[in-house]
Amino acid sequence: MKGLHLLVRVVDQMTETLGKLIAWLTLAMVVLTFAIVVLRYGFNMGWIALQESVLYLHGLVFMLGAAYTLKADGHVRVDIFYQGFSTRKKQFVDLFGGIFLLLPVCVFVFYISLDYVMAAWQIKEKSSEAGGLPFVYLSKSYLLIFSITLAMQGIAEVIRNALNLFTHSKLDSLGEQ
Repeated sequence: MKGLHLLVRVVDQMTETLGKLIAWLTLAMVVLTFAIVVLRYGFNMGWIALQESVLYLHGLVFMLGAAYTLKADGHVRVDIFYQGFSTRKKQFVDLFGGIFLLLPVCVFVFYISLDYVMAAWQIKEKSSEAGGLPFVYLSKSYLLIFSITLAMQGIAEVIRNALNLFTHSKLDSLGEQ
């Protein structure tokens, strides 16, 4: 059991660190967006690459922020029934939801994205816009990173719920007892 506790703690810490880094990317995205608006409307200047960089950051925030959101229990669910459940029933729903919904979706997204991403890497896909960023293949890689990070946190959540339900352990969202 100590190995499982350690695994949950390590994954939670990685997700927590990633989430904090993502928060700083949102600040960078706001600053860049402000700069784009000031340059365009204040100085009649604009760069496609600068605009695309905001799109890249936006993709990073949402794709890499998914695992952090799962860890923080911030994903949207239909709370009609769930909100009235006891802690134990919620843990059962989260356990089976993780096993039968979340993890299969992560595997599916990874599987269907792999060829798409690999093709972009093979040709080093670039922006179709003149003056755009030459890193479209990196942006497409977010799909794979999303699947991996969300699956890792999903596995940690499944283990946490299983340990809480079937042992005398009570792990919180940081993998601590």
